[in-house]
Order: sequence, then C-alpha cells, then structure tokens
Amino acid sequence: MNPDEKLLLLRNYDLWCHLSDQDYEDLHVAHHFLEARKGDYIYFDSHHLNKLYFVKDGFIKIGYIDEKGDEIIREIIREGEIFGQFSLERNNLNGEFARAYKGNVSLCAFSIEDFEMLLKKKPELAIKYSKQVGDKLRRAQFRLISMLNKDVRSRLLSFLYQLASDNGARPGTDKHSMENFLTHEDIAKLIGSARQTVTTMINQLEEEGLVKITRSKIQFPDMKKLQELAIVT
Repeated sequence: MNPDEKLLLLRNYDLWCHLSDQDYEDLHVAHHFLEARKGDYIYFDSHHLNKLYFVKDGFIKIGYIDEKGDEIIREIIREGEIFGQFSLERNNLNGEFARAYKGNVSLCAFSIEDFEMLLKKKPELAIKYSKQVGDKLRRAQFRLISMLNKDVRSRLLSFLYQLASDNGARPGTDKHSMENFLTHEDIAKLIGSARQTVTTMINQLEEEGLVKITRSKIQFPDMKKLQELAIVT
C-alpha cells in the first residue's frame, strides 16, 4: 500500500478526518507508518520517547514489569486509539512498555513537537484530542478507585459494564455483543486479581445471565441489570 492510500485510511478516523494534505505533511506521518508482528515491542522501558502512536489495526498491550518480575497490564489499546506520550510530556514513560498483542499491528507515529504545532493551528483537533486524553485519564482513575475500594466481584462487574460502554453499548440497551480481545488472564491483571478467581467469578456471572464469554465474543444478555449491579457495588 502506497503512502497516499495509507493516509486515505487514516482519514477514516474521527480524530484525523478534517486534516488537510498539508497537515499530514506537517506531521510527517507518511514517513512513519509501522508494522509490528505479534509479540514485538513498540517500545520497552523507554526513558526518552518523544512520540505518539496511533493504532490503525490490531491491539497493543500497555504495561510494566514490577519489582517481582511480573507483568502488570495497565490497558489494552485498540484500533483508533493513541498511546505513547499522550500527555505531551517528555520523559514520563519510565518503565512502561508497549507490545503488539494477539496479532500483527499497523501503526503510524509522529513526534510531540509536530503534533503540538498542529494543535496550535487546529483548535478543533485540540478539543477532540483533549476529550480522548480526558477519557483515558477517567478510565485509569476509575480502575484505581475500583481496585482500592471494591472486592473482586464488584471490580469485575464494574469492569464489564465499562468494557461494554467503551465498545458501543448505549444507555438503556437491553443486550450487547462485542468482539472478545481479552483472556481471563488479561481481565485478572486489569482488575488486580488472580486468573483462577476471575474465572470462577465469570462462571458465576454466566450462571446469573449477566455475561457470556467465548473465544470470539463477549455477550451481555442483560445490560440494565449489569448496570444496576455495577453502580450499586
């Protein structure tokens, strides 16, 4: 695929759809399209990363290695999301890694400096970007508060409801279905629990008719009940 075709694909995403050819040229995006194979690190324990990355296709696992040598997952990034120095601060990713997950990944990259210059020229882009950053920070805060104040079942219920909401479930929806890109191990790490405990809890929630998880799909048969339990707990 030539650079023009890649830029055309990039314009399919809301954040980039109103940029001109000159805007893309100013970002130098055409020179920084990346392909990563499953398991490849985009960066690892980066101390001087000065880039933002946009996921065009695939999944990225963001995390760090704790003092015991265990992998801690902070989030899993999907198509259409940005990662890297998303706060536009420099040298604040010490210890963080980003890794292609579940399959091959297509990315584009651009420097903080180029992006900041574009934000100054495009206030509508700055507003869209600030909303993305705000959503990301709210999700991180939600996870932290949940882990500090809730038991495993409550954390799992809140996580599942947030997962459905982040993946297209609308308020008042009776049921919802989405692609499954998470293992029980992933969910356990994301809510700060053990895999075996999460598997037991998911089995219980399936018996209660709140969720059905297969290799390919996550189904939420009763979103209203899930919402009530997630909020109450």
